[in-house]
Amino acid sequence: MGNSIHESSVIFNALKKYSFCIAFRHTVLKHIIAIIISVFRFGYKGKTVQFAEASPHHRTTIAHFLKNGKWDSDLLEDLLKNAVIKIIYKEAVQTGEPIHCFVDDTISSKTKPSSQALHPIEDAYFHQSHLKKRQDYGHQAVGVMLSCNGITLNYAIVMYDKSKSKIQIVLDIAAELPKAPVPSYFLCDSWYTCAKIVSAFKEKGFYTIGAIKTNRLITLNGDKMQLEQLAAALQLAGLNADLVTVGKRQFYVFLCKVHIEDIGQVLILLSYPRDAFGEPSTLRAFICTNLSLSVMGILDRYVIRWNIEVFFRQAKQKLAFDKYQIRSSTGIKRFWQIGRASCRERV
Repeated sequence: MGNSIHESSVIFNALKKYSFCIAFRHTVLKHIIAIIISVFRFGYKGKTVQFAEASPHHRTTIAHFLKNGKWDSDLLEDLLKNAVIKIIYKEAVQTGEPIHCFVDDTISSKTKPSSQALHPIEDAYFHQSHLKKRQDYGHQAVGVMLSCNGITLNYAIVMYDKSKSKIQIVLDIAAELPKAPVPSYFLCDSWYTCAKIVSAFKEKGFYTIGAIKTNRLITLNGDKMQLEQLAAALQLAGLNADLVTVGKRQFYVFLCKVHIEDIGQVLILLSYPRDAFGEPSTLRAFICTNLSLSVMGILDRYVIRWNIEVFFRQAKQKLAFDKYQIRSSTGIKRFWQIGRASCRERV
């Protein structure tokens, strides 16, 4: 076996904290530990042959374990989620700090197979890539993270296989979360800022702070208009914008209370980069359902969402989330789960 006894024992003790040793047979744990060791080795390229370097078994045995192994991956998912809930919600109770739940999606790009391919990778489709600004072939994953008082953990990675919409995936996540013990926040981009999601998280004690498209219709003093029209009207009225600093960048922002159909009264924050004030193409808009927050209160909370971008980048660079050479959908989902298990504890 390629790994040392020390490596195995450290990972085994880490998994033991979260009841893995009670829930799974020893043979299952040995495969999981071998995969975790392989993932953390320098230069991991996502090939199943590398799993065998940390295991006494042939690579085909580990590939079978991922694709057809008789073990309960749903139970593993529940253990992972319960561990995150326990840590984050306990921190909120002890400190009184809000929980931040944030969501985004990413694409694991793959090469489109030939029409003659006998065994193409399963559940890979064309998805719109905002980063590449074009259709990209591969697997799209919806990631959900929970954060409190500086602790940030991945709660779920769900493959978008078109069996349900991304909106429904997030609604399902909201439904399974416990009610927040303190007033908390759901953070999202414009794709997920919709009435159903806002309402679902409100029931669980979460306000929503989300990006919103600038052509969205709002009502102000009885008049309906698009947000880009509102921004122009505020400038014509001679209202002064606040200059704020977020990270290393500065923005001019307006904050006002408006009504959005199906959502209700919200705060709207309109933002321009300092060096492009008034340029329509640079306008960005955000809503906040907590009407008592200030400009900086909204921005300071929303920037926490950047952690999920960091997580996606690190997952691809360090955990081979965009390099895995696994063909079966079940095997890929199980590989994602084991990768997340390895993130519960640094080893």
